[in-house]
Amino acid sequence: MDSSVQPLLTLLQLGRRARSARELAELGFVAVNETVALVPYRQAALWSALGLPRVQAVSGVPQPDPTAPFVQWLTALCRHLADSAAPSGEIDTATLPARLLDAWDQWLPLHAMWLPLQRDAAPDGALLLARGEPWSAAEMALLRELADVFAHALAGFRPRQHGIDRMLGWWRSGKSRRRLWLAAAALCVFPMRIDVLGAAEVVPRQPLLVRAPLDGVVERFEVRPNQPVKAGQVLFSLDTTALRTRHEVARKAYDTAQEELRQSAQAAVTDEKQRADIMLRRSQLQEKQVELDFTVDQLDRVQVKAEREGIAVFADVNDWLGKAVSVGERILLVADPTQVELTAYLPAADHIELQPGDALTLYPQGEPLASFQARIQSVAYRAEPSPAGHLAYRIKAEFLAAQPLPRLGQVGTARVRGPWAPLLYVVLRRPFAALRQWSGL
Repeated sequence: MDSSVQPLLTLLQLGRRARSARELAELGFVAVNETVALVPYRQAALWSALGLPRVQAVSGVPQPDPTAPFVQWLTALCRHLADSAAPSGEIDTATLPARLLDAWDQWLPLHAMWLPLQRDAAPDGALLLARGEPWSAAEMALLRELADVFAHALAGFRPRQHGIDRMLGWWRSGKSRRRLWLAAAALCVFPMRIDVLGAAEVVPRQPLLVRAPLDGVVERFEVRPNQPVKAGQVLFSLDTTALRTRHEVARKAYDTAQEELRQSAQAAVTDEKQRADIMLRRSQLQEKQVELDFTVDQLDRVQVKAEREGIAVFADVNDWLGKAVSVGERILLVADPTQVELTAYLPAADHIELQPGDALTLYPQGEPLASFQARIQSVAYRAEPSPAGHLAYRIKAEFLAAQPLPRLGQVGTARVRGPWAPLLYVVLRRPFAALRQWSGL
């Protein structure tokens, strides 16, 4: 076999032995004891930076003793070379500190080769070879190739990194940090719409408001909540006990006045004084007639009827039974279920400029897959307490025609789409507003 090919074959054999090592100790044994088949040396050591940095293997020793003076000095030397990122090549002893240089002649020959085993940004270890003769260029070239093989094998013994460790390792790279900062800067100026969420409810459009026709007590309801009603159908009735008493009193007063007028008319034939009282009796009869007609009109109004078809909108019958009401007090609504609109409440803290015609989307509760598109009709000029108790601007919106209408009374969340703005402003808009209100700047 050609002698010039032998080093390459040895290099390949060492590479196969290193990659087949199942343990780090086995790899260290190959590196410090079998490398001599490639280049002659007197002493060798393998420095490992995996986990706790240490001297992993020393030539001629089954297992290095960390307490031995030679191993301690060797550890200090390797740590110094690793911390100073010494390049691959012969060690320049002139650059070593005095505490290492003074003991050099005691522990190592004159010429030592430092070979970092590096696959990524930081080396995983290094191979130290020492002998009394200088290193030739050919030997250094072979050792650098061998160091690359050992570095590949040593990387296989890296401890498994968790997600955070991998992220930190990626972050330590300056190139990665620059890319991340550029991506963050681009993301900050990425345009986004300012979306605001608020509570919303589907309400009737132009409902018939049913009020109490007179003062009284609600005695009976003839309809249930959300029941369809027809025009003329009785909705509810007021208690008639007091009214019937007043009506009976008025009727008797009318009968008395009528009898007094009749007696005065008979006496007026012979009595001048009775003739003069006829006009007074007639006026009293007319007054009693008005009072009687008034009570009859009130009795006719105790039953409240629907003036048009629709759905009776109120919460619960029990909320009204036995309750005293005043004339004009709102009792219920009669609404057309096909005529609905949306009332939304825009929180004052999230106020954005809105105009009639802007888009709005309703996401009803209990229907995660449904949504209804609407268009803003009006926005209240000033904020007022919402049903939830916080200040909000009331928004009226009509639903678009090309979609099914939501159920009357349905509640949910309305998303209002505002103007475009950079993502950084969208994210920090509320914290900035709160900080400004707190600091007054």
